[in-house]
Amino acid sequence: MELSAYADYAVRLVNTEAPGRGTDDLRTTADVARLLAAVGRPAARVAESDVPRLRAVRARLRSVFADAAEGRPEEAVATLNGVLAEFPVHPRVTGHDGRPWHIHLADDQAGTAESYAAVAGMGLAVQLTSLGPERLGLCDAPPCRNVFVDASANRSRRYCSERCATRANVAVYRARRKARSAD
Repeated sequence: MELSAYADYAVRLVNTEAPGRGTDDLRTTADVARLLAAVGRPAARVAESDVPRLRAVRARLRSVFADAAEGRPEEAVATLNGVLAEFPVHPRVTGHDGRPWHIHLADDQAGTAESYAAVAGMGLAVQLTSLGPERLGLCDAPPCRNVFVDASANRSRRYCSERCATRANVAVYRARRKARSAD
């Protein structure tokens, strides 16, 4: 797997919570299993202790995105370095499912939360150092505060998804139309 693709682990983890909507999709071991399935990892060893551990990492990773998006790269890097120190990667070369030899960042001996946090942190570090901290974003569409990594060629991404972009654009259009009809 390309190392930058591991940043998706961080994005998916952080986006299990929508603070603006008051929702949290990381409350049970079944939720952790769904998170793991979304990134193609086996969920055989999920424990109750993984839930609070991943929720704590999620809060730290959200602050990395928020600090980066709000122009505080030093704070983003300091928090990310803390995650990397607490959850070090243990790379190994592997070949499976008919794929060529490639690198996995976490060994199978670590706990689920620890392994996931190590991979998410490293993936985010790769993206931050290759693209720059200004490429870590928070969705501009209220009330959504989902995070994303802007890998666009022109550095213009403002929304976490096409759905949020469309919703925001429709809201702006309707507000303009309403303002014109009020005049």
